[in-house]
Amino acid sequence: MSEVTYLNPDAAPPAQGLYSHAAHVSGGSLIFIAGQLAVAADGSVTGKGDFAAQFRQVFDNLRSLVDALGAKPRDIVKFTTYLVHSQDIDAFMKLRAAYFPQWFGAPPYPPNTLLIVDRLVKEDFVIEVEAVLSARKS
Repeated sequence: MSEVTYLNPDAAPPAQGLYSHAAHVSGGSLIFIAGQLAVAADGSVTGKGDFAAQFRQVFDNLRSLVDALGAKPRDIVKFTTYLVHSQDIDAFMKLRAAYFPQWFGAPPYPPNTLLIVDRLVKEDFVIEVEAVLSARKS
């Protein structure tokens, strides 16, 4: 049976519930990163009512976790994105189009599943993104 190691790097913002920020299965080559929210280092919600500000904080949090786990953006193998409002899809696409070339460089980019949900863990959150990361060193 495999052993699971739960990871909570110091760079991660405070968890918004009873969960770890990442999990690595021994003998495996993947790390699963929990959905990241617009949570600042002090635990406060970033960008209440501001989709762009929340997008940036979510991806900054993901970047901090990827870095803290000793990985690079190209080690991300998949994203799952949760939006609360379908009206934010266009903004998400535009922000991602601007952000990804800065973070990853040139295409191709990791697959992404986009879901619209009723709400997230707190009403103030409008976007959450989780990732699967290759545990192999780049």
